[in-house]
Amino acid sequence: QVQVVESGGGLVQSGESLRLSCAASGSGYRINDMGWYRQAPGKQRELVATITNGGSTNYADSVKGRFTISRDNAKNTVYLEMNSLKPEDTAVYYCNAKLVPRFGFGQSDYWGQGTQVTVSS
Repeated sequence: QVQVVESGGGLVQSGESLRLSCAASGSGYRINDMGWYRQAPGKQRELVATITNGGSTNYADSVKGRFTISRDNAKNTVYLEMNSLKPEDTAVYYCNAKLVPRFGFGQSDYWGQGTQVTVSS
């Protein structure tokens, strides 16, 4: 059974920081890319940042220079350090993990339940 569990959301003021964490687990699976997506009210879910199991990263233009994604492969955990937060960063943040069976084929997407980040002006 695969589990993806996020933590770390909350309410902050503009300019402050937050750190999100996400732990993925799945007996019999290998974890490939992990990432963060967000969905604001009335908008589609969008990519925030992704990281491969080798450490290569990708960011949305809107968060470059402010957010940093990292991972601890030993703990199957990905982090999102968010600095200089803006009201437009307000959204539900979802963790995504791509898993492949250790003795099989095919990659599947797994999502966490989401964590609310609210930035007040």
